[in-house]
Amino acid sequence: MTTDLDATVLSLRPAKRRLDPSRPYAFFVEEERAPSGEVEPVATIFLTNRECPFRCTMCDLWRHTLDDPVPIGAIPSQIDYALGRLPPARHIKLYNSGSFFDPLAVPPDDYEPIARRLESFQTVIVENHPKLCGDRLLRFRDALRGELEVALGLETIHPDVLAQLNKQMTVEDYGQAAAWLQRHGIAVRTFLLLKPPGLDEEEAVTWAVRSVEYAREAGSRCIAVIPTRLGNGYLDQLHRDGKFAPPRLTSLERVLEQCLPRAQARVFADLWDLEQFSDCPTCFPQRRRRLESMNRRQEVPPPVECPDCEQS
Repeated sequence: MTTDLDATVLSLRPAKRRLDPSRPYAFFVEEERAPSGEVEPVATIFLTNRECPFRCTMCDLWRHTLDDPVPIGAIPSQIDYALGRLPPARHIKLYNSGSFFDPLAVPPDDYEPIARRLESFQTVIVENHPKLCGDRLLRFRDALRGELEVALGLETIHPDVLAQLNKQMTVEDYGQAAAWLQRHGIAVRTFLLLKPPGLDEEEAVTWAVRSVEYAREAGSRCIAVIPTRLGNGYLDQLHRDGKFAPPRLTSLERVLEQCLPRAQARVFADLWDLEQFSDCPTCFPQRRRRLESMNRRQEVPPPVECPDCEQS
């Protein structure tokens, strides 16, 4: 379904990266706190495939996608390439810059070959739009030996702001998808945005905390809070027009400070390219370490006190 915003979002985009459809565009092992409380290695593979059909105004993942679907067999080959170069892990994320169960992104004929390559993993984590949960997802679940976990992008429970993201879903769509997944024995992970367009700094913290609580109550066992970034074209134009500014690093700290003591789910801060949100180079290394500690320990350490800025 095409929306009025689609043409504007597309017109403001910079160029895509040139990608090889036979190779994942990135792969590495990261450490993540597991439900057991242990910090364990997780193999993470960013698959190269067709661009997501949803033109979300905050998304920059399309930069690492193709204009056309990959042929059958390409995704299993990408997984082979990455796993042959990664150290062992018991958990794996297959992220494809969109929805794993979009049949034009990951061909359903590849589900069984993919599952065979993942037989040694206890947990397989994929991302998916809430409206694309259905029979294809169950087919993939049934092919796996390990547990399937599906990451849903809720972004925010602020209804007006969510509508402006052009994601073509509601909070209720997320809730229905989360409930459906749990009825079918599938774990739920949730992505949330810190300060999407339409919120000031204080509102951003308030709504991020409310959104974490909603996702937890909906059954999500893992919640990632992602600072909204510049760089996708559309947000850069809003920034030039004075209608959007990225969140401050201290706001991300505040969200975790408020959520960790009361969250029954694990709550993580997304730390990718974190320095762009910092106002002070003096205390940035300490603040990054503090967030890393919160991610690993799920506890709130003492605040950072900086002699060069007024943040604390």
